[in-house]
Amino acid sequence: MPPLALTAPATVPPRPADLAPTALVIAARAGSVTAFETLYRQNVGRIHALCLRLTADRELAGQLTQDTFVRAWEKLGGFRGESRFETWLHRLAVNVVLDWRRQRDRRQRREIAAEDPQVLENAAASRAVPAARVAERLDLERAVARLPEGARTVFVLYEIEGYAIKDIAEIEGIAEG
Repeated sequence: MPPLALTAPATVPPRPADLAPTALVIAARAGSVTAFETLYRQNVGRIHALCLRLTADRELAGQLTQDTFVRAWEKLGGFRGESRFETWLHRLAVNVVLDWRRQRDRRQRREIAAEDPQVLENAAASRAVPAARVAERLDLERAVARLPEGARTVFVLYEIEGYAIKDIAEIEGIAEG
């Protein structure tokens, strides 16, 4: 009787959990649902925590987390690998939350009850902003838009979203200084 071979054949592919994130991304881009599921499991906690911090609403954070991963699956072909997958996914999550906020704000402006003219007048008066403030805001928005992408992300997360510098450095993979 011949001896048993104790080594696995070289043709056995590694399990997705054993692959490096880059290999997982490549496999997911090629259509591997298993690889994408592994990426999901590795990142869902961080993305949910981010969405929760940005919304302060557990149910909404769960919905936006799922929206982020749906969008990630749809846009995975556009991931160029110029940054870590986690950084790309984080930016995608921030964009999903910001998109949701913009949609919510537009919806709220349209949903003002038109039955009572006083409600409309009060709403208009409460939103009235002096022209100088509008000009300042536009100047600021233009200045922020001209920032390089990395600086713009840090600025928005710190000044608008209220992240601590330490958290931003960790999320973006940069030094605190």
